[in-house]
Amino acid sequence: MASFAQSAIFPVPVAELAAWHFRPGALERLVPPWSGVRVAETVHEMRDGATASLRVPIGPFGLVRVRWDAVHEDVRAGAQFVDRMTRGPFHSWRHLHRFTSADDRPQPASRLEDALTYELPFPPVGRLGNGLVASMLHQTFDWRHRRTGNDLRRHYELAGLPLTIAVTGASGLVGSALCAFLSTGGHCVRRIVRGAASADRGDIRWDPSAGTIDAAALEGVDAVVHLAGESIAARWNPERKERIRASRVRGTHLLATAMARCARKPNVFVSASAVGFYGDRKTEKLVESSARGSGFLADVCEAWESAAQPARDAGIRTVHPRIGMVLAGNGGALRALVTPFSFGLGGPVGSGRQGMPWIAIDDLIASVLFTLRTPTIEGPYNAVAPGLCDNRTFSRALGRALRRPAIVPLPAFAVRAALGEMGQELLLGGAMVTPRVLSDHGFRFDFPDLDGAFRFELGRLQG
Repeated sequence: MASFAQSAIFPVPVAELAAWHFRPGALERLVPPWSGVRVAETVHEMRDGATASLRVPIGPFGLVRVRWDAVHEDVRAGAQFVDRMTRGPFHSWRHLHRFTSADDRPQPASRLEDALTYELPFPPVGRLGNGLVASMLHQTFDWRHRRTGNDLRRHYELAGLPLTIAVTGASGLVGSALCAFLSTGGHCVRRIVRGAASADRGDIRWDPSAGTIDAAALEGVDAVVHLAGESIAARWNPERKERIRASRVRGTHLLATAMARCARKPNVFVSASAVGFYGDRKTEKLVESSARGSGFLADVCEAWESAAQPARDAGIRTVHPRIGMVLAGNGGALRALVTPFSFGLGGPVGSGRQGMPWIAIDDLIASVLFTLRTPTIEGPYNAVAPGLCDNRTFSRALGRALRRPAIVPLPAFAVRAALGEMGQELLLGGAMVTPRVLSDHGFRFDFPDLDGAFRFELGRLQG
């Protein structure tokens, strides 16, 4: 039987630390993004006998996934709980989470203790098996404790009455992270869904293509966050371009109109947009007041933002995060880039001089809550990291994070041949976008530089 223990201190009262772990969304927030682990079933009420399930990749390249089921035991509200594996890749696994006050600190503080005991499924060769597991656990818990601390600080800084927030695109990369982040902060999240709506979870049914929504369910909601839209990451043809545009414009107009008709209207509508609004602007430094650019994405973004006009006309504060490339180790562009860069096949695209505005996913979701809590933010804000970055700089930073050279270029002609107009606008075009609105309102980025963002998302905190 092997054991592992690690603790961390957080500058919040023990009740806040424990509450974060006991709320829905905590498991999702604690799964390392680089691990490939997926939450299959989560816990909505922390109690003895409640179960959670994960899908865990094993073997070369993680091609095989096994189910990991855990039951919660010895649950003591505000003090501790235990996860015991009932099915999974280990012979046995027991994880105690304990929350205590850190009385030796001058300010209110709390201590999280993670204590594990486990047995491997087969006798390890010498100490190799336990050594590999111990290394993995150190990497995992260094990351978990940092994210926990970041989230606790964010919620402490943005404290106030808990909000009821309706979210579209809740199953997507950003939406799922946002829902978990808001839930662990004590907010009530109601997902706006196309499929079967769960009454127990408070889901709201809609069908943007049919122009229908359960408008009555929006009555009394404090805020609506709209993230849904057709993916743009595929070769464009006229039909796909129309789906991209229609999915954004129709859905936004449907939501804005439904909110405007509510007797008890939401206070704020956060409707996503993108830095594609600025078009291909080379090295020009752009802020929120800069003119729109040209091209398909600029046209879509303008129509997307304009579709929210019924909400603005009804007096609902309307905010448009113009989102850059989202850095997340568990999906999106970064996950697609890791494989070629890991084999030393990464490098600049085209000239490499095109602007490449980006934002770490944790800063993006924090910026959404920041705008909900900041009534002076209205209209567009650039959801991008503060430092200017071009494609060559981005490629070199990712190579450093993976300890690989990033010198294999992707010629512009190859991008155009393979991806057409989409490749021209998304990969060969770019803009130098800065977050003036967030900076002027005092938003603090946890990941203002690429090196730090890559290390966090890829689990290289000690690198």
